[in-house]
Formats: sequence, C-alpha cells, structure tokens
Amino acid sequence: MKNFKYITGVFLTFLMLFTSCQDDNVEFGDLTAPTNISVEVLYADGDQFVSQGPGDGTGVVNFVAQADNAISYQFVYNGSVSSAPGGKKGYSFAVLGLNTYSVTVLAFGRGGVSSSKTIEVEVLSTYSPPADLLTMLTANSSRTWRIKAEAKPHFGLGPVVAVTNAKQLKEEVDGFEYYSAGANEKAGTGMYDDRYTFNIDGTFTAVTNGTVFGREVLINELGGSGGTTDGADILNYTYNDYTAQWSLTAPGGIETISLTGLAFVGYYTGGNHQYIIYSRSENEMVLTTTDGNNGFNWWFTLVPE
Repeated sequence: MKNFKYITGVFLTFLMLFTSCQDDNVEFGDLTAPTNISVEVLYADGDQFVSQGPGDGTGVVNFVAQADNAISYQFVYNGSVSSAPGGKKGYSFAVLGLNTYSVTVLAFGRGGVSSSKTIEVEVLSTYSPPADLLTMLTANSSRTWRIKAEAKPHFGLGPVVAVTNAKQLKEEVDGFEYYSAGANEKAGTGMYDDRYTFNIDGTFTAVTNGTVFGREVLINELGGSGGTTDGADILNYTYNDYTAQWSLTAPGGIETISLTGLAFVGYYTGGNHQYIIYSRSENEMVLTTTDGNNGFNWWFTLVPE
C-alpha cells in the first residue's frame, strides 16, 4: 500500500511538471524570414521628392522599404543602425559632389528572423555653407566646443522633430520640451569634461578624457566597456578620444552638421549622427538629433572652450 501511494505521488508530480512545461511552450508561429524586399528611393527636388536621382544638391534622400512577412525594419548606413518600424527612413548625404553611397535594409519577421538587401544610390550635394556659419563653427581655423553645463538649458530631450524646412523648425519646434537638465545636474556622468573640435579642413576631434555618457543599449555601438546604469542612461562608459569628419548641409534651409562613423556630441544616441542647428550666435549653438530608436530628439547647448 505504501509503495502504491509512493508510485502515485511520483506519477502526479511528473504529470504536473509535464503540464507546466507544456504551458511554458510559447507558440511563435511560422518563423519565416521576410522575402521580396523592395526599396523605393526618393530624391529631394525642391519642395517634392522624385524617383529619379541624383537630387537637387541638398543631398536629402528618403527610403521606403517593403517585404513579405516583415513586421519591422532597420536601416544601416556608415556603420550606424537606425530603427524604422514602418520601413521609412531619410538620410542627408553631405559629401560634396556626386557620390555613391551604400545603404542596407534589414527586414525582420516573427521571432526576430531577418533578411537584408543592400542598395547603392548616387546623390548630388552642392551646398556651400555661409561664411558666418563656418566662422562660428571653426573660427576659420579650429574651434573647440563644450556642453554649457553651467546654465539651463544645456541638455535634454523632446519629441522627434519632423519638419521639412527652416520656417517650420522655428515656428513649430520647442527645444528641451520633455526634459531639461539644470545647471551642472549631470556632473559626474562623463559628459561635461568632453571637448569637440571642428577644424576648417573638415576633421572633427573628440576628447573624452576616458569616459562618455549615453543611452542604454545604443551606447554599446561604440564598442567601449563598463559604465554605470542609471535608469535608461549609461554613465562613465569607457571610450577613448577619437577623430572623424564633419560636414554641413541645409536640407530645406535647415542647417545641419553631419559627423562620420560613430562620432557624436554630448550624449550618445546612435541614429544618423546628424545634428540640426536649431539656433546659433557668434559664441553659442543649440543642436538637436534623433536617437537610433526614433524615440526622442536630444538637445544640446554648446559654447566655445
């Protein structure tokens, strides 16, 4: 009788474990990679976009991706990955002249399975920045900038900026709308001691003093290490000084600084590494950029060293 009870208990235990395992077996459905990826390329042509390149000289190009069995998309250009859930992404190609660029589209299906397609686009950029902008940025030789930590606003975020011309930018966009850091509020994060030098020859130098500040997950694109997690921020992420290139464009009259590779200002957000000049004077500029998650626009006030 005792043996019967023991056997019955073991059987019931096994049955419960089996049932539990069955309940945890999540059904993902058909894990089929997306197929038939297509990418529509639209070149800026004045106030409209057309399918024939190389564009009107602003360097602005919009991409629209579609694929069978796809539920989200990413675009990869110049080593930077940008999320585009709806398959739409715009770039400003800033190198002067007629140049060919490679852009890769990643289409994701259920369970994260993906397919990719790389296309090449030939784009014309003829923008010649005004002399006062070059003087402000480089002092006609070399000028070093820093985050204006001692005053508010100097760092913050707001909704994604979706404007097509300078008039809209001034009339419809409020900087630092969601959050604005107070004076010296972000001391000890690895941002305030960073320095950014714009040289007239187009080179960009960043002095990090060993650590930087940025957004969780996105900052790992840098390939550094360590850091302390504080909510969605990563403080004092280990990253060395580096050099890159900078260039200026003005799509729709919106003055924009483009940095090559993974170069950034203030707080690492990923994205396209393009910074709209929201406002500028002789000794101050306010910049904004959209993060790689397309979740926020991040805002920075910079002053010369």
